[in-house]
This record gives sequence, structure tokens and C-alpha cells, in this order.
Amino acid sequence: MPWPFELEFMQRALLAGLAVGISAPLVGTFLVQRRMALFGDGIGHAAFAGIGAGLLLDVWPTWSALVVAATGAVVVEWLRSRGRATSDLALALFFYSGLAAGSVLLAKSGGAGARPDQYLFGSVLTATWSDVRAVVVLAAGVVMAIVVSGRALFAVVLDEESSRVNGLPVDGLNLLLAAITAITVVAAIDVVGTLLVAALMVLPVATGRVLAHSFRGVLVLASSVGAASVVGGLTASRTWDLAPGGTIVLAAALGFAIATIASGTQARPAVHPH
Repeated sequence: MPWPFELEFMQRALLAGLAVGISAPLVGTFLVQRRMALFGDGIGHAAFAGIGAGLLLDVWPTWSALVVAATGAVVVEWLRSRGRATSDLALALFFYSGLAAGSVLLAKSGGAGARPDQYLFGSVLTATWSDVRAVVVLAAGVVMAIVVSGRALFAVVLDEESSRVNGLPVDGLNLLLAAITAITVVAAIDVVGTLLVAALMVLPVATGRVLAHSFRGVLVLASSVGAASVVGGLTASRTWDLAPGGTIVLAAALGFAIATIASGTQARPAVHPH
């Protein structure tokens, strides 16, 4: 491959980054439509606690993070749907307790594997082929779930009551969205870390909402911007020796700024499926 991806570690980073850059904005589009843009952030902090638990128990942190993140996502959805707590309050619970629990468990685990910055900000340049395969499999599962159930998910995030009247399994679809959000968060940990994962789920979507005229258009544009942000971020990281996770997110933010200036419009809701 041409520079800057001629080295094997950059090729691994590119493959893992593209998997996340394509899948994360797809999920983020549904979350933004539901006005839960920070859902990924809260679940990311729960995943951080799962990483600490995995290191403490000497199991693969990816799977322990997935278990904790999925459990947290289901609990938040349950609290929201049952009216036990508002979405922002439920997310705040996981936001603060997850970060605190993760830091305590990481410190308790000790050892060379307990590097908070690796999990908070990502370490895609050190990803192994095993890590890349895990990321690609998780991201592919997310994309497949959206391809199969995207129209039904759109109906639910647009209007739950009307979806119930029309016979859609609203509770199941809400749980599906929560689950694929958790999977996306865990897949993105190696790429951008738990602190920045929500940005990669939201910023490309914001760009898509500026430029697209339909929900489907936002999905396509957001995913394209996510992939472009990964390529641009990794290129800038290699060129100027920058942190790759943060640089990828900054590339996504730059894309939103350019789109907003070029279009001369503000982001608008995308509620039409076609």
C-alpha cells in the first residue's frame, strides 16, 4: 500500500479504524435522531469499568468490556422506557460510576496491562491482528443488524407510540439499538478509546445532517465521513507524530466545520427515510 500505510502496523490500524469509522456513525444516526447523542459516551464509561474488571480477573478485556457495556446499555434502556429515570440521569449514573470503577479496578489489577491512557484514548497503532479481527467481526455484526432492521429502528426512534400501534416490537427494537451501541463502543475502544468513542458516533452524523436531505442520506454520508476521518486522522498522525485516536476525532470535527461553512446552513433533523 502507498504511504502512510506501507507498514504493517499502519495497515492494521487502517483496517480496524475503517471498521469502526463505518459502523459507529450508523448507530450514532439513530441515537442522534432519538436525541440520545451521549448514549455512547455513558456506555463507553461502563465499558471502561469492564476493562478494569477483565484485567483484574485475568480475562480478555474486550469480552469483559462487552459484557459490562451490554448490561449497562440494557439497564439504561430499561430505566428510560419504564420512566424510572430520564435518559440524561441514567447516562450520568454510568458516566461517573463507570469511570470511577474503571480507575479503581485498573489500579487494583496492577501489572503492565493496566494503562488507563490506552483504554481512554485508544491505541490503534499497537493493535494486533487478533485485535483487528475482533473489531472487524463486531463492526460487521453492527452493520448487518442495521441492514436487516434499519427501517423498523427508524420508525421506533421517530415515534414509539405509532410504532406500537402498527405492531412493531418496540421494546425488542429498543433493546437491539442498546445492544448494538454497546458492541460499537467496545469495537471502538482500540481505535479512539472510551473517552472519544461518542465523538466518532456523533460528529460524522452532524456532518451528514448538514448535507443530506433524508435519513438514508444521513446514514450514507455519516458512514462515509467516518471512514474519511479515519484515513485523514491516521495520515495526519503518521505525518506529524500525533495521537491517532484524538487526531481521528479532530478530522471528524474538521469535516463538520467545513460542511457547515460550505453549506451555510445549520444541522437539521432528518426524519424522512428516503
